[in-house]
Amino acid sequence: MTTTLYRNGRIHSPADPFATAMLVVDDTVAWVGAEGAARTHVDAADEVVDLEDALVAPAFVDAHVHLTETGLARDGLDLTGIAGRTALLDLVAQRAKERPGEAILGFGWEEDGWPDGGAPTPGELDRASSDTPVYLARRDVHTAAVSGTLLAADRSIARADGYDDGLVRRDAHHRARQAARSAVPAGRMAELREQALRHAASLGIGAVHEIGAPHISDPADFTAVLALGATPGLPDVIGYWGATAVGEAQALGAAGAAGDLNLDGSIGSRSARLSAPYADAPGERGRAYLDLPAATEHVVACTRAGIQAGFHCIGDEAVRTAVEAIAAAAEVCGLAAVVGSRHRLEHVEMIDDLLIAELARLGVAASVQPAFDALWGGPDGLYVERLGPDRGVALNPFAAMARAGVLLAFGSDSPVTPLAGWETVRAASQHRTPSQRISARAAFSAATRGGWRAARVEDAGVLAPGMLASFAVWEVPYELVVQAPDERVAAWSTDPRAGVPGLPDLSPDAPLPRCLRTVVRGRTAYTWA
Repeated sequence: MTTTLYRNGRIHSPADPFATAMLVVDDTVAWVGAEGAARTHVDAADEVVDLEDALVAPAFVDAHVHLTETGLARDGLDLTGIAGRTALLDLVAQRAKERPGEAILGFGWEEDGWPDGGAPTPGELDRASSDTPVYLARRDVHTAAVSGTLLAADRSIARADGYDDGLVRRDAHHRARQAARSAVPAGRMAELREQALRHAASLGIGAVHEIGAPHISDPADFTAVLALGATPGLPDVIGYWGATAVGEAQALGAAGAAGDLNLDGSIGSRSARLSAPYADAPGERGRAYLDLPAATEHVVACTRAGIQAGFHCIGDEAVRTAVEAIAAAAEVCGLAAVVGSRHRLEHVEMIDDLLIAELARLGVAASVQPAFDALWGGPDGLYVERLGPDRGVALNPFAAMARAGVLLAFGSDSPVTPLAGWETVRAASQHRTPSQRISARAAFSAATRGGWRAARVEDAGVLAPGMLASFAVWEVPYELVVQAPDERVAAWSTDPRAGVPGLPDLSPDAPLPRCLRTVVRGRTAYTWA
């Protein structure tokens, strides 16, 4: 048994909003309280940590991550904000010179607004890369540009559904992604995977939900990610396998046959399934990958097997299919069985009030990404460009879901957006549609405890006696505040009479906290040097 006393800090705990100390025994919080009482625990502690007025708060949980792909993106070309096709090709040429003979993977380009055309052709990428395999994923990772050398490595790519002169979508994209991964040595892939999880720890993230699927990676990669998460001193990994094969998901050790079991695609690639056409592509309504009977059958099978079901759904028609499938399963299996299963939906971007009420009734968790709104929301964002002003500003209705009692779990969809903690909380509290902003307190809960609850874990995400000792220590060189709960104002309070734990100031221009230490199940996973 190992006992550690953390003292002289600011402990974010509902058990005592004024706590300055916390006692951890093995992997469990044993006590929180004031400095005076902490002195009585000093002699029994194996280690005493002076927090030097730092904030101690539950570790973040990223509820939607692709860990291996995150590692590949961190090592590959960062194409975020690239100015155009020529600049992209220049980066490819530079990487080919820096790492001759290596496959070139890149992530993050968005062609909207490029002055010199759209994505590069296979021939252009061959010339820039000196004929090495190239795979460059669009920001949403539903589309990629690939080189002729990569196409030659797997000739089925060019014959697959979704191939368009080197730009790959749907099945062609899935095949191209696998070909690109195959070009990376297995040992290097393992290194990048671990580096990604250690990077998560450096951000105060104590657990991630790995969203695997046959079209993203193979079962060996998925189980390797789960095994990495079981390593003491690294963030926990909870896995979801996006396939209708319930037995396969169970055999792989997944918490559910959920995650990226796609009902549709993405808005950026115009593949999210809509009930009415895209504003900038008349006649186009996106793709539907599963119909209502198939989706219902899947939810019924998962409910009977005692595991979580779930789907990737973004467009309003796909979201409706997902919700109606879960409702239909409740008619077959009983409402109590479905609510007890805590099925989950990923993204859920275009949803109306009636379907939100159904989510709450059915006990469905919404795994959502606030950074999507920060990037693409607002009157001048991609959503409005693709969908028009009325639909475009109505996406990601976090406040409406929270008011209805829907369980929110925040994530990044990394590498689509970067792994993040406080940035995620800030994005939700500063939603680009003001009526959909939620309080920092509610957002922090969705970014911490919400991730645990979405995985059906109830004894984590809060620093209180008996709860899991997964937390982060933060440098916050100013007084903690409590955001006013009234959504009509953006006031902050430091009044101790509020009686609730304070948080860092997350107003737009305030500096974000720096992570000093991350502890996972009582073991230190990261310390700031």
